[in-house]
Amino acid sequence: MNKKGGFSFENYTRNNILGQKGAKMPTATSTGTTIVGVIYKDGLVLGADTRATEGPIVADKNCEKIHYLAPNMYCCGAGTAADTEFTTNLISSKLELHRLMTGRTTRVDTAMTMLKQMLFKYQGHIGAALVLGGVDLHGPQLYTIAPHGSTDKLPYVTMGSGSLNAMAIFESRWKADMTRDEAVELVKDAIESGIFNDLGSGSNVDVCVITQEGVEYLRNYRKPNERGQKEKSYKYPRNTTTVLTSKIDRIQVLEGDQMNVD
Repeated sequence: MNKKGGFSFENYTRNNILGQKGAKMPTATSTGTTIVGVIYKDGLVLGADTRATEGPIVADKNCEKIHYLAPNMYCCGAGTAADTEFTTNLISSKLELHRLMTGRTTRVDTAMTMLKQMLFKYQGHIGAALVLGGVDLHGPQLYTIAPHGSTDKLPYVTMGSGSLNAMAIFESRWKADMTRDEAVELVKDAIESGIFNDLGSGSNVDVCVITQEGVEYLRNYRKPNERGQKEKSYKYPRNTTTVLTSKIDRIQVLEGDQMNVD
């Protein structure tokens, strides 16, 4: 069978008819995260929350969403956790080969182009919304990369389900030529805005500062949701609840008996 290149729409008519007859078509999975990035005077700061969700369940309270790409750049991932992790790992490997072949420090727009071309190739079926930040010979560079492959280059960006909450902080307080401490504090407040106002975001704040001198990864920079001491003890003594019925089955195990696996 000869394979043809390009996109295939041969199932469109069938799927449309099935939908009209009441068949439930697959929908995009709702995911939650707050990731941000901001450029300041001497570099840039990336930030992320640490909650991983599985539908209405919090699957991980302290996951890492700021992924290593190269010594001079990191990438925050929102969306499907496996997609963001394996996509960044794949591009990180390609960037390492690029550095070995050229003998030069990788430019941030090289990583951005690799990421956007890969995501566009899969037409949004890889659920990875990314905030890419790094410093190269052109200075600090900050990009957003949507799951379909579209990109933006801006001085401050947000992505994820808590992006509107974080953007409200940036829009009201961002200014040009901020100091490092001002930028880190702004990113921390933006992530906390997502944590407290978006159900898909939560737990702690991770921060990554990137400059020409190097990278400073501040894991669990803030922990605004630490569990406090309970005011009362909720341990009850035995026989607090009346036992209505009880049944005891005695099982005798004979040595040498083999389990029937047929």
